[in-house]
Amino acid sequence: MCLLQSAFLSAIRNLQSAIISPVSSVVTVPLMDVVVSTPRSRLITLDLQGTGFTFLAGQAVTVGGHGQPLRRPYSIACSPERASEIAALELLIGLDASGAAGPHLSTLVPGSPIDVQGPLGAFTFPESLTHRRLLFVAGGTGIAPLRSMLDHALRKHPAEQISLLYSARRADEFAFIEELRAYEDASLIELHPTVTRNDHRWEGGRGRIGRSHFEAVLHDRLDTLCFICGPSTLVSEAVTTLRALGVPRAAIRTEEWTSSPRK
Repeated sequence: MCLLQSAFLSAIRNLQSAIISPVSSVVTVPLMDVVVSTPRSRLITLDLQGTGFTFLAGQAVTVGGHGQPLRRPYSIACSPERASEIAALELLIGLDASGAAGPHLSTLVPGSPIDVQGPLGAFTFPESLTHRRLLFVAGGTGIAPLRSMLDHALRKHPAEQISLLYSARRADEFAFIEELRAYEDASLIELHPTVTRNDHRWEGGRGRIGRSHFEAVLHDRLDTLCFICGPSTLVSEAVTTLRALGVPRAAIRTEEWTSSPRK
């Protein structure tokens, strides 16, 4: 779930100025579950039973409480295959300093009706792959659409070599980290998490994602398809670094988000 907190048109631009579905109606669905993902985010599950809702890995929806005029876009945090299996949609919702999602989702209580519109966005996993390697780069809640793509890729393209660079502020702010470590333990992905702030609990990588991180995972610059999602600074710096390392611009796909001011 990349939370795209600027105005709706800005959100569409951040999603590469494209709406895949020519007609995206609003459906009202019940909130099934709310799980603490990190201290600053919640994973919510929306019941899709009977809606016929379909999407591509990496796409987003706009959501808000039923009847709420304000809706905000979030990247879908589950793959289309998982959504079909559980008949539900998973979204990673960022919280502000007060612990609230915002006025558009004033109540995160199971059973609450939620308005959903979409899907939208062109930051998607391709129908067919011409690259042998995949590199995912996530910052904070930017992991949401990449989780969708990663699960989709593991199901549809299990022979591909997959690497994930994942940056968070502190050790407890990695969403889905146990799931990702399970993939790593099963030798399904190459995982490189790094924290950007001092945290004595963390024994792994430190510092912002930079050239040395990319050099560690970029095993074939001409045969790697890259997906980057996170704050605008991370995205722009990652693109610059990958280009400097020889990755063609056409092989770098991006989505950036702007977080809301902290209350």
